[in-house]
Amino acid sequence: MVPRWKQVAKRRKISTYGLRSRISLEKSKRILFFAKIGFLSVITIFALFFVLVPFFAFNLPSPDKVVRREGFSTKILDRNGETLYDIFQDKRRTPVSLEEVPLYLRQATVAIEDKNFYKHKGFDIRGYLRAIFNIVVKRRLQGGSTLTQQLVKNTLLTSERTLFRKIREFILAVQIERKYTKDEILQMYLNEAPYGGTAWGVETASEMYFGKKVKDLNLVESAILAGLPQRPSVYSPYSSTPKAYIERTKAVLRRMREDGYITRDQEEEAVNQLGNVVFKPKDVGFKAPHFVQYVQKILEERYGEDVVEKGGLRVTTTLDLKLQEKAQGIVKEEISKVEKFNITNGAVVVLDPETGEILAMVGSKDFSDPNYDGQVNVTLSLRQPGSAIKPITYAAALKKGYTASTLLMDVPTEFGMGQGGKPYKPVNYDGKYRGPVQVRYALGNSLNVPAVKMLAMTGIENVLKLAYDLGISSLEPNKDTLSRVGLSLTLGGGEVRLLELTGAYCAFVNQGFKVEPVSILKVEDLNGKVLEEVKPKKKNRVLTPEISYIISDILSDNNARSDVFGPNSLLNIPGRTIMVKTGTTNDKRDNWAIGGNTQVMVGVWVGNNDNSEMKNVASGVSGATPIWRKIVLEALSGKPSIGFERPEGIVTVDVDKISGYRAHDDFPSRPEIFVSGTEPGDDPVHVKLKVCKSEGKLATPADIQSGNYEEKEFFIFKEEDPTSGGGPNKWQEAILNWLYAQTDPRYHPPTEYCGSANPLSVDFEKPQDKSSNLPENLEIKIRADSISDIVDVVLFVNGNSYRTFSKPPYTTILSLTKGVHKLKARAKDKAGNTSEKEITIGVGVEWNYSTPTPSPTPSLVPSPLP
Repeated sequence: MVPRWKQVAKRRKISTYGLRSRISLEKSKRILFFAKIGFLSVITIFALFFVLVPFFAFNLPSPDKVVRREGFSTKILDRNGETLYDIFQDKRRTPVSLEEVPLYLRQATVAIEDKNFYKHKGFDIRGYLRAIFNIVVKRRLQGGSTLTQQLVKNTLLTSERTLFRKIREFILAVQIERKYTKDEILQMYLNEAPYGGTAWGVETASEMYFGKKVKDLNLVESAILAGLPQRPSVYSPYSSTPKAYIERTKAVLRRMREDGYITRDQEEEAVNQLGNVVFKPKDVGFKAPHFVQYVQKILEERYGEDVVEKGGLRVTTTLDLKLQEKAQGIVKEEISKVEKFNITNGAVVVLDPETGEILAMVGSKDFSDPNYDGQVNVTLSLRQPGSAIKPITYAAALKKGYTASTLLMDVPTEFGMGQGGKPYKPVNYDGKYRGPVQVRYALGNSLNVPAVKMLAMTGIENVLKLAYDLGISSLEPNKDTLSRVGLSLTLGGGEVRLLELTGAYCAFVNQGFKVEPVSILKVEDLNGKVLEEVKPKKKNRVLTPEISYIISDILSDNNARSDVFGPNSLLNIPGRTIMVKTGTTNDKRDNWAIGGNTQVMVGVWVGNNDNSEMKNVASGVSGATPIWRKIVLEALSGKPSIGFERPEGIVTVDVDKISGYRAHDDFPSRPEIFVSGTEPGDDPVHVKLKVCKSEGKLATPADIQSGNYEEKEFFIFKEEDPTSGGGPNKWQEAILNWLYAQTDPRYHPPTEYCGSANPLSVDFEKPQDKSSNLPENLEIKIRADSISDIVDVVLFVNGNSYRTFSKPPYTTILSLTKGVHKLKARAKDKAGNTSEKEITIGVGVEWNYSTPTPSPTPSLVPSPLP
């Protein structure tokens, strides 16, 4: 193939030698241009370096001070100024020489923090490239620090994350590398690095976590310590994530093996030993430890770990220390009473329902107890809520238009396929079924079957949406959640956090507003400058005041729950209007009690951290309820007794005690509250039926017309099954099965008609027979009744067919001349039965006037009445 330059030369008739010379000249010019640019860039960089380095080095601390620097104490206070935690007031350092530090610990630290430590001069080019990538691409200052730079940061500079500080850190690192040997720098790092809490330096950390000198640490223990300084508040086994150290330690061991410090066999053996590591029980040096850790984590997310641990912040929290200590004592005391039933732990959240402020947070019965992971904050753990989630289901139902008197049939019912491909057949807590029950009593008594029906009628997604809107983040109405939960959702099938569920209950007493849990009121820096000041306020309104009021009214109605809990349960607090709901999972792994009023909202959970079953727990009697009651009384001590403010949109209507429809026929009734516009109408359930006197069957229209009937009281129960998917109505089948076993004759209304008389009846409602002096324009109104569908009704005037009706209303306007007229109605039903009725009337005369009857002159276009 001919080279392109030869083709060009041929076309342009330029000699090969001349073209080659021109191309070489152009290349030389380009090389010269880039060489000039490169030379000038190098000169510029060197100039900037000699200008900027002295500028940034101005007022830098002396590298001699790297040996040690005291930090500033960050104080966490309760709402009244009582100290909960003084982070560095007990700060401990015990310096050791490098020879006293195990080789494994030194190697592990270098491997995980700075693998090129013994090669670089205080900075790592690859580390800086990674930092530049984070700054440019991820918009955050992170990475790039060598062990020397970390030592500078821990001892000489502030913890601010700015480019200016990063340059100063670089300069100091270079100066320290020139002044000290690598082993001296590593020794200083190991004596100054933060290992969590008050432990600074490896000797103190070793004593705190393992109860031994650092020189006695083995490979696994060394790897654990080496992994802590990066994020001690997360990786420490004493943190709110006490198992996070495991994956971090595995990463340390992997790095040690990759860098040739240990073999693969040593790595695998150490990993296998991780699960058997025993830590020394934590000596808790602060109050409300779970709450403090919760606050500390929030602060670290906002300000960074270094600022929180060494920045001298003064943090005023929402906690009421006196109430916190009372709640902690109550939990410990009550759990000790039931430990024989394998109930080993409890947790409590106390909130201000108007603002969401956390007044108390008890994460376990004893933070320091190692026997059941006492450091785990169960108020933040996902647990199944049992029936404690039901108020949200019913609130969603009220939003959809159902009411506190909506009738639900509490009978054994199958709801299609559940988990494992088995039919889902929920049972009530006490194993009983109560037949017809209204929403007020279904929720008050925490009945399971009606709750599942209410969920099906309301829609799972609607209930999830309301739960999520109320602040329950684990029940977001997305595809994943919908695939995990089904109709068991309302019985606790979806996991929630105690803190969030208690927060959701606040909306029931604060007129429907969502509240976010608030733990921090104010943060000040070392100089007293206010960094943030939180003024808690209500957020979005999720429920109307009327719906919130109805839910609280039901849950504070002692009569509404007395059938299951009795009239004198621990849920009833005489002299106080308190709403409360309990919950127990079917397998007895979780037991809850949540409730309060506009002054305080208390949520309690009891169970076992290892998720084992409790042997015996009774909602409203044992478990969470005694704890809840005592803490509510403590929180309300000295406060006035108040009720729930009734919104303007609430009306009271008397309803039938059985059906829940508007009261009628002097049947037993009771008052109920409704959102205005949702009051019930006529009653199709509790009815009076006309039955034949002789047979006791339904009276036909003819029987009624002849007076051969009597009225009797019956109940007609019918439910549509929204879960049938076009198949059999399982709900109605369940009702019929339940009715079959009932002995009350009112539950067995007749369905057949008496057979001796014509079941079809027809008559004139207007005008009546033998009516006189009627107007010439006359309204005709016919009534036809049958046990079958009416096929047609024919109107005759003076013997002539005038109009045929195929459906009701059987009404028309007729124009007649003055005189006497005969009208006849003939009806026919689907069964072939016929019946007729003839009447005589007088238009402008007496009905029996003797003058011959004239011909009719009806209106040209007869029309039914509007």
